[in-house]
Amino acid sequence: MRIGVVAGESSGDLLGSQLIEAVQRHCPSAQFVGIAGPRMLGAGAVSWFPMEKLAVRGYVEVLRHYREIVGIHNRLVRRLLAEPPEVFIGIDAPDFNLSVETALKKRGIPTVHYVSPSIWAWRAERLEKIRAAASKVLTLFPFEAPLYEKAGIPVAYVGHPMADEIPEIIDHSAARAQIRLGHVTHLIALLPGSRQSELDYHSALFIETARAILRTLPGVHFVVPLATRETRTQFEKALYRNGAAPLPMTILFGHTDWALGAADAALVASGTATLEAALYKCPMVITYRISPLTYWIVKRKMYLPYAGLPNILAGEFIVPELMQKEATARNLAQALVNLVHHEPARKKLQVRFHEMHCSLKQNNGERVAGAILPFLRRGEPIAGPRVALHA
Repeated sequence: MRIGVVAGESSGDLLGSQLIEAVQRHCPSAQFVGIAGPRMLGAGAVSWFPMEKLAVRGYVEVLRHYREIVGIHNRLVRRLLAEPPEVFIGIDAPDFNLSVETALKKRGIPTVHYVSPSIWAWRAERLEKIRAAASKVLTLFPFEAPLYEKAGIPVAYVGHPMADEIPEIIDHSAARAQIRLGHVTHLIALLPGSRQSELDYHSALFIETARAILRTLPGVHFVVPLATRETRTQFEKALYRNGAAPLPMTILFGHTDWALGAADAALVASGTATLEAALYKCPMVITYRISPLTYWIVKRKMYLPYAGLPNILAGEFIVPELMQKEATARNLAQALVNLVHHEPARKKLQVRFHEMHCSLKQNNGERVAGAILPFLRRGEPIAGPRVALHA
């Protein structure tokens, strides 16, 4: 039983690995083929192309890699049509996956789009494109499903798998012990992004911010979890290029969980990592830089005044956001130092983050399996999913 799957970045890779494990609990012989990252490969997926080729964000940035991405798209579609899967699952990466899904759906292959594009934040015109592409949409957040129901698009709210995996109560001391930093007075996590294109914009900014913080908090230590060998090498080169090698800093290969569980506060590039920080109850400052042209285009299309997932889920600014021109080392350092010094503000944030955690904890694996299994009509008998419903 073959299932097509494409993930375009590290957050999609995590979702994909959990999806594979959930489906295989009911269909042990299910084979997943397409484009996968290291976690999905570890769960048994076969990747026909490197996932890193799709990990590009921003209009200008995508244009630089356009021909290569189009080539991958066309070869992938041809292969999936030549060897049709029972169902194709596009995980996030909407600009790439919706196009693949449309081509397959026209040829009678069922398609599932896992992770709703941000139609509630910008580009609501995508609804018609999603209708043409997806046989079903799986959403991670509770406010998304009603938008698809209103548009007559089949949808299922499945909760967020990180909310199931991350403990509701975080053992701060144990996390510090894991990274051998229990003695540090102040610990700040720096998460500059999972894509190499993000580090192009953020490495020097995050390094200069660390320098500025060190001048105000002499006992501070920084921890930087980086998802891949390529991003770690890229950040280390930026450290040496900016003469910042002596900074009190620990670079981790992965282990974002340890970093966020141990930190007093975090500087986080906008994206899935902001939600992860919230689930680890880590007070944060959100930032992001992209090309000026991309930012101008995106800003004109946005419906909401905030970009970070914690603020979107809260429906208000509970976390500082400093974007583009406001994202200076001085501004970011000041915001982080304020968080470190203001314990009541950190406690208040942690209460809000706990409420978010409870709302997203929905036994994601079984819900995802329950949404996908009806598309698997052939092959071995399928055991029914055990879906636990939460209020």
